[in-house]
Amino acid sequence: QVQLVESWGGLVQAGGSLRLSCAASGSILRINDMGWYRQAPGKQRELVATFTTGGSTTYAASVKGRFTISRDNAKNTVYLQMISLKPEDTGVYYCNADVWEKAPMRRKDYWGQGTQVTVSS
Repeated sequence: QVQLVESWGGLVQAGGSLRLSCAASGSILRINDMGWYRQAPGKQRELVATFTTGGSTTYAASVKGRFTISRDNAKNTVYLQMISLKPEDTGVYYCNADVWEKAPMRRKDYWGQGTQVTVSS
């Protein structure tokens, strides 16, 4: 089994910044892509940013230029630096990881429990 634990959500005023982190632990052989998703009240979960094994990044159009995803492979951790936050960035932010597990050896998609980000106007 693998666990993803997100940290450092919170309440911030519009224009402010937050940095989310997500650490993976457990029976990990290799982590492929990692990413962040978010879900606003009454809306579907949407992709925010991804960081591939090869080092490529992708961003939702709504966050491009304001959010930066980074990754520390030695720590099995992915980060999301968010600046110039807007009220529409409010939601629960979820970490996602595509993981090869050691035992049993299998590839499985994992999600964190989510961390709340609230941006006040």
